[in-house]
Amino acid sequence: MTNEQLQELQRAISDQIYIRVEKWNLYLGDAGLSEALSVECVANLEQGSKLAARKSLENVFVRLGGGDFKAPLSKLVSSGQIFALEEILEHYCI
Repeated sequence: MTNEQLQELQRAISDQIYIRVEKWNLYLGDAGLSEALSVECVANLEQGSKLAARKSLENVFVRLGGGDFKAPLSKLVSSGQIFALEEILEHYCI
C-alpha cells in the first residue's frame, strides 16, 4: 500500500468510524485513534476485510480515565461501525 493510500484510509476512518458514548458520537479522527487503527488495518488486510476489521479493533487500545484503564477499541464501537469499517477496508483488499 502506498503512503497516499494509507492517508486515504486514515481519512476515511477519521470521518466515518466513531465511538458511541451515551448519545454522543466521538469520531476516531477527533479522538486521535484513526492513525493507529489504519496502520493496524493495513497489517491485517491480507486476511480479508472482515477479519482485518475485527482483528484491528481488538489490537488498538484506548486509554480511559487518564490512562489508568485501557480497553480494546472493539469494546467501544457498535456492530454497525464494525460493518462500516469492513466496507471501508473492502476497497483496499485485492
